[in-house]
Amino acid sequence: MVQELSELRSSITEGRYQDALDIIDELEEMSKASILRNIDSYLVRIFIHLIKNQIENRLTKSWAVSIIDSVRQIKKLNLKGNQKSYYIKQNEWQSYLEEALAAAIPPASLEVLEGQLKSSEIKVRIDKDTLLNIADNLLVLTYSYSPLDLPDAVNTELVNLPGGEEYNI
Repeated sequence: MVQELSELRSSITEGRYQDALDIIDELEEMSKASILRNIDSYLVRIFIHLIKNQIENRLTKSWAVSIIDSVRQIKKLNLKGNQKSYYIKQNEWQSYLEEALAAAIPPASLEVLEGQLKSSEIKVRIDKDTLLNIADNLLVLTYSYSPLDLPDAVNTELVNLPGGEEYNI
């Protein structure tokens, strides 16, 4: 990024405005790609906990707090600087969710049932559609709740998960 900024400065001072605009476009794409990578890492984190929840039929306070924080972070990352539009619109999550779920299976295999299952065994045991639906429902909340109210809204959803009725943070 330092090189691009240096090139941008040179382009402007030399009057090469089209080159400067091209560099700005490149910087915007780099920024968006970075934001999407961060969102993906939070989605994977959510799915690891949802997989554990689904297979182990329980929900720990630690998992719930991690899911709540991940949803909160996704809301912050997804909201553009103008605070009115999003990088990923509400109806555009499906491919991101499917990729994140696939990416979450190997790390989940280290944690589910204390690492007793292989990734291939987890793939067979999970209900993919249910996991995708739960994650999508959590993400929908990011569009309708303020950052202040979002944790409570997510918590309300988590109470409906297996083992969730026993806890409430």
